[in-house]
Amino acid sequence: MKRSVNFIKMSGSGNDFIVIDNRNQLLNGIFSKTFVKNLCTKGLSVGSDGLILIEKSKTADFKWRYFNADGEEVTFCGNGSRCAAFYAVLKKISSPSLTFETQAGIVKAQVKKKSVKVSMMSPSRLEINNNLCINQKKWEGHYMILGVPHWIHFSKDIDLINVNEVGRQVRFHPEFMPEGTNANFVDLLNDREIRIRTFERGVEAETLACGTGAVASVLMGHKLFNLSSPVTAYPKGNIPLRIYFKKRDDEFTDIYLEGDSRVIYEGILHQEAWDY
Repeated sequence: MKRSVNFIKMSGSGNDFIVIDNRNQLLNGIFSKTFVKNLCTKGLSVGSDGLILIEKSKTADFKWRYFNADGEEVTFCGNGSRCAAFYAVLKKISSPSLTFETQAGIVKAQVKKKSVKVSMMSPSRLEINNNLCINQKKWEGHYMILGVPHWIHFSKDIDLINVNEVGRQVRFHPEFMPEGTNANFVDLLNDREIRIRTFERGVEAETLACGTGAVASVLMGHKLFNLSSPVTAYPKGNIPLRIYFKKRDDEFTDIYLEGDSRVIYEGILHQEAWDY
């Protein structure tokens, strides 16, 4: 007997996600890395940057699990977390002021219509001048872990950069293996606005937005160029993200990511969507 699964396709400032309510463990017996990869494959299935599972939690309104399009489960995703919060309010799992459990810790969220604001973890392993040699050219960059790893390159010429080519070489650079890294290319517009393009690890391509990449770039931009909170980030999809933070001594605190979340469509996954 073939199985089917209800799902929602969502977008967070251009990042798109498949969201499944797994609180009743309806994926038992069918869930696997291949299941995720197949669902996220454009052309053969729904297609998305990642998969979000909503599960029960004993310590928060719900628990989430996040998987990149390559099927790997990762610690966190900024725009995905905002979609998960929006989903929870839409499906009456929680009130608009909520918390949810992630591998990176408890996340606080506030949903106001289609705008969702989520708390972010503090950065770790800040490395200034983590420069790389790519195609016999020196690329100035900096590194930070914000739940997931990010390499950040500041330039006024980000539109001239082949983000898929250079980003892939950064992502798989020996400096960051075996985990690899996301690669961000950032144009500082002024002390409260940036433009950003991101090659995402796990999606293995440039995406329309990356929440953790935007936050990491803003925090690094504050450290190097004194960006002032709040900062508006314009990703490739041009749907803005707003980043808030405070700085106490040499530590970042009260970090939040805010932006658009929306439902694209709801549907039913038939077995052919993942079993091919």
